[in-house]
Amino acid sequence: MELLQRISAFLAYLLPVVSWLYAWFFQRKSSLVMFHVRQSIGLFLFVLGMGVGWVIITWLLTWIPFGFLFGVVLFSLVIAALIVAVVLWLTGMVYALLGRVKMLPIIGEKANQLPIR
Repeated sequence: MELLQRISAFLAYLLPVVSWLYAWFFQRKSSLVMFHVRQSIGLFLFVLGMGVGWVIITWLLTWIPFGFLFGVVLFSLVIAALIVAVVLWLTGMVYALLGRVKMLPIIGEKANQLPIR
């Protein structure tokens, strides 16, 4: 693997949107870089989905008397998901620096199905 490809794959995790655009325009033919871009986007969508899902569920629960308390308790699940996301984020960076095409646990399968080629 070329050093530039490994660094570009690493940056897909470190600088999400900027490096995704860089990879799209300049490293599009590199299967390693595009693989890690897909994994990084999948991880980003996982974190975004957890946050948005919690906000929507908590908003709905506020209409029930004392339902907001369940929303507060559900926030612990969001914190747990963020801890998992940080571990996955670090794992992806290590795989990218080593030049490995290995899917991230939990979200890797779905992330690899993203229509980004």
